[in-house]
Amino acid sequence: MSHQVPDTNLRDLQRRMALYEDEHAFKALFFAFYVQLTRLSTAITGSKESAEEIVADVFTNLWKGRAAVAEIEDIQLYLYVAVKNNSIHYLKKQQKQQWQSLDAIELEQDWYYQAPDQLELKELENNIRTAIASLPPRARLIFQLAKEDKLPYKHIAALLGISVKTVDNQLAIALKKLSALIGFAATRKKKS
Repeated sequence: MSHQVPDTNLRDLQRRMALYEDEHAFKALFFAFYVQLTRLSTAITGSKESAEEIVADVFTNLWKGRAAVAEIEDIQLYLYVAVKNNSIHYLKKQQKQQWQSLDAIELEQDWYYQAPDQLELKELENNIRTAIASLPPRARLIFQLAKEDKLPYKHIAALLGISVKTVDNQLAIALKKLSALIGFAATRKKKS
């Protein structure tokens, strides 16, 4: 599971890496973003092993260029874009696969819920997973980047090359569909 780091701490980690070659700051950045970035790369490449390599390479290059890290305005966006670009480059290099459209990308789901009754918990999880899986691929990707990875809308828009309004619209569609699907499942359960 990834660790959320406040923006002020990210700036401090960047500064410590750049000025003091602080390996602890580097590791903190790595662990803060590794799971999310690997999930994104896996969605693009279709291979978790390749994704892990790609993310490791991005961080290796970040460490090699650590003197300039303090100048990066938004490290989170920088890392997401670097992983996206390296994943696409990997696919082109492999020439076995072609770049998948955003409509073909599927992120693995990473949901954790708490409920008093374990049976209800399992059923709720299954209903939510089914509802998310039934979303159109682009809406599902945007939903997961916003709700699981907690990326700001402007980062998602920049990452996917779409407008912030499109991100907002896709999330609204996703939430409406999820609400309807989960509500439908709950209604069916009450009737049985």
